[in-house]
Amino acid sequence: MRVYVPLTLPGLAEAHRTGQLGDGPFPAHAVTPALREWYDSDDLEELEYAALSGAALASLRLLAADAGAPRRRVVVAVDVSDETALPAPDGSAPGEVRVAGAVRLAKAAAVHVDAADAETDVAAAARALPAADGGDDDAQDTVDGAGDHELLWFATQEIPHLIG
Repeated sequence: MRVYVPLTLPGLAEAHRTGQLGDGPFPAHAVTPALREWYDSDDLEELEYAALSGAALASLRLLAADAGAPRRRVVVAVDVSDETALPAPDGSAPGEVRVAGAVRLAKAAAVHVDAADAETDVAAAARALPAADGGDDDAQDTVDGAGDHELLWFATQEIPHLIG
């Protein structure tokens, strides 16, 4: 199963330093039955994009909690065994899973990161996230503005450049 792990650039640097993503269980997003039902599509590419988008929002939440992190969302795509991706607790976002144990970063398929020109919108979205969660429509529009920036695809060999 392909899972999408939300991180920040400092989180990616730590994963690069240790050679692993998390030490389990840690959150990720994937194409799950709940995501299929919520998204109402059978197109696997669309569903994977929805899972990636869920992880990008989770990365934004990590940024909101870490004022010192560069304002760029980071998602690592990695394949894990189906039994490693456990259902998330009730009330979680559609597609959210918990990865049961550490995953070697070497198993990652790709890294998705915001371009530098997204930083202003991502910073505004991270600041607006608490108000958006509280139902503020203007704040939600600001959060959605970060989603207007497509994450760029990078090969895992490019991680040193991304964190450098």
